Amino acid sequence: MADAPDAPEIREEAAAESPDGFARVPDGFGRLWTPHRMVYIDGADKPKDSSRAECPFCTIPDKSDEEGLIVHRGRGCYVVLNLYPYNPGHLLVCPYRHVADYTEATDDEIFEIGTLTRTAMSVVRKVSAPHGFNLGINQGDVAGAGIAAHLHEHIVPRWAGDMNFLPVVAQTKALPQVHADVRKALADAWP
Repeated sequence: MADAPDAPEIREEAAAESPDGFARVPDGFGRLWTPHRMVYIDGADKPKDSSRAECPFCTIPDKSDEEGLIVHRGRGCYVVLNLYPYNPGHLLVCPYRHVADYTEATDDEIFEIGTLTRTAMSVVRKVSAPHGFNLGINQGDVAGAGIAAHLHEHIVPRWAGDMNFLPVVAQTKALPQVHADVRKALADAWP
């Protein structure tokens, strides 16, 4: 059988390309660079130790709502936007008290975490119409807690198809809204 006239040449051995210079060389790939994520990856916002003085969840309530990204202040707990969200509207419910473990929270704090979670879900549904939620508390570094020294519950709105190719192949999440706009919309809708 004769080779097709325009058949590509088959190479016996493929050489690996060096990544040097690819950021400056146009090619067939559209790259989405997210250098702001390096702050989180490098741990710049993580406390150096587990003390209250180093804990961002202890210092956030001292800031204005806008600066701290606080959506709601309760009696024993508050609701804040996650600085590194999985999805737009990713909220955290945190007790004001510096406790690490769910078993260390008081009955009043546990009740308020649950009540604020329920209200947050209703508010996010009203503002953003998600199809579902992931709710969870990661206890300890090994369980995925970014800040294990201070108890916090995640409320992550989910939409059908929100897990697209970007997180899978590019380790990048496209967020269509800036935090200030999300915080304002949620705070304004809070009962």
